[in-house]
Amino acid sequence: MPPTFHLVSLGCPKNTVDSDSMAQLLNGAEFQATLEPQEADVLIVNTCGFIGPAREESYRVLSELAAKKHGNQVLVAAGCLTQRYGEEVVRRVPGIDGILGTRRWMDILDVVRALRSSPHPAPIYHLPETPTVGSDEKGVLRASQQGASAYIKIADGCRRPCAFCAIPLIKGTAVSRPPEVILEEARQLRDAGVREIILIAQDTTDYGHDLGMKDGLATLLERMIRSVPDVDWIRVMYAYPGYVTERLIDVMASSLQIVPYLDMPLQHAHPMTLQRMRRPANVAWVYRTLEKMRAAMPDLALRTTFIVGYPGETEAEFQALLTFLQEVRFDRVGAFQFSFEEGTASAALPDDVPAEVKQERWERLMALQQPISLAHNQSFVGRELKVLIEGKGEVEGGGVVSLGRSYRDAPEIDGLVLVEDDVPVGEMITVRISGAMTYDLVGTLISK
Repeated sequence: MPPTFHLVSLGCPKNTVDSDSMAQLLNGAEFQATLEPQEADVLIVNTCGFIGPAREESYRVLSELAAKKHGNQVLVAAGCLTQRYGEEVVRRVPGIDGILGTRRWMDILDVVRALRSSPHPAPIYHLPETPTVGSDEKGVLRASQQGASAYIKIADGCRRPCAFCAIPLIKGTAVSRPPEVILEEARQLRDAGVREIILIAQDTTDYGHDLGMKDGLATLLERMIRSVPDVDWIRVMYAYPGYVTERLIDVMASSLQIVPYLDMPLQHAHPMTLQRMRRPANVAWVYRTLEKMRAAMPDLALRTTFIVGYPGETEAEFQALLTFLQEVRFDRVGAFQFSFEEGTASAALPDDVPAEVKQERWERLMALQQPISLAHNQSFVGRELKVLIEGKGEVEGGGVVSLGRSYRDAPEIDGLVLVEDDVPVGEMITVRISGAMTYDLVGTLISK
């Protein structure tokens, strides 16, 4: 019987790509995956360490698996949490056998083989500081396929100085993957039936900077269009304010493959708050750039995220954020209450926004955004949209509804289109929108 492994992936899609890459290496070494932890020889948790709640979820999952370990099972804690807090993880979760940092996911086989070769009275730590993104990936596909969609990681790490963010401490500086490798992965995914490719990184708009490329993301997109002209959708995530260039806008607007969708986490809209965050504080640039993008792509779907309750945020600064929200009218908005992260520049700031004020501001922001999102959705009633079907659901009375996404919806974070018909998963269909809710649309099938 070949050895088996059970892998739990926590956190964002970027983490999911690393998890799938580790699984490819294990499968190539004749390990077999199992969904049942009690049946596995090797237990692996690819942890998230970005913010407090994510860390606690990682500790919970690790503790549950450690408590139920039996026989010769070994437990490996991998990923972002262990990169920063390896020794603390071992202290908090007795029963962990191996620690693997996020910068060396490609060494999972080395760690597993070492653990299985002989007894180890103490955990094995494998936490090299130097990442080798793109140069030592052992031939695996750096993508995560989810049905007819797939994420491709085009870079890892971040060189931005954001005061609240621990990503550079976890991942290191930004390292871009070679464009030829990315394009070959796009072709492989196309050949596997993928209909949507989603480009991800901590900052996609910084792609190619370390390779000496100017406008690297726009160049990569131009080459991808030529390499996989038969992929229906190409989607860009995680753009950084100030780095959406004229050329990038032109490339997006001139291609039917690149969906008119942009996720640009702005974090705030008051210059003083942004300066304290060490973020781009030129709010006028945001207005101008979004105006250019909407002129070039009239159906552009815009998504952003904001932080409320950052240290020093006054009521006037928060009101400026609400005014900005009313004026720009984003399609999708996520909001988070600020929490301190050890080792970041903001950790030294006073916690001068009470928890109840953070909660109240978060509620006011979301209450303001909901009718804006609803109005955007209502504007599509009567129109036709292409929809990628991803699942099915049941309605009252025993009927079936197909669940899909339009170009306006990134997987897992945005809304759905509920199609009043039974359509096979993976189909790209045309739907006439008949109803709108705050986050989702309802439609009827016109054609496949």
